[in-house]
Amino acid sequence: MCLGLTHTETLQGGQLKALLLTVFLSLFMFQLLRSVGLRAFSMASETYSSGTHSAAFVTCPNDTVAKQLARGIVEKKLAACVNIIPAITSIYEWQGKIEEDNEVLLMIKTRSSKVPALVDYVRSNHPYEVAETISFPIDQGNPPYLKWLGDIVTE
Repeated sequence: MCLGLTHTETLQGGQLKALLLTVFLSLFMFQLLRSVGLRAFSMASETYSSGTHSAAFVTCPNDTVAKQLARGIVEKKLAACVNIIPAITSIYEWQGKIEEDNEVLLMIKTRSSKVPALVDYVRSNHPYEVAETISFPIDQGNPPYLKWLGDIVTE
């Protein structure tokens, strides 16, 4: 095999293998670096204004209530996503007594501007006399995720 070399410069078997391995690794690394670079560019090009979105939390007495509330919240576009976290134990004071209950926690991702409507929805559809609904602004996060959240829950 000559590959454009003179007769005295013909590649030996080991040299040819090394050349082919170098070419193969170069092509593989190019794809890997390209993928990483595109992801970094995508993340850097997305901007997020701190506090635009919020995470809200609601406790529920059981899985059935949690799923009904979560589905209604997402269907009404009050949130992009609701995670249902099972088997939490809540210890609290209620009407002068210390109570302990097994509950289910909803973790709700929404726009901060939707929190008042979310609170109203929970108050209207929750079986508790005083339903816990609290929220915290999201300071930072994965820009593509936050963009998706904003695309789902519009102003």
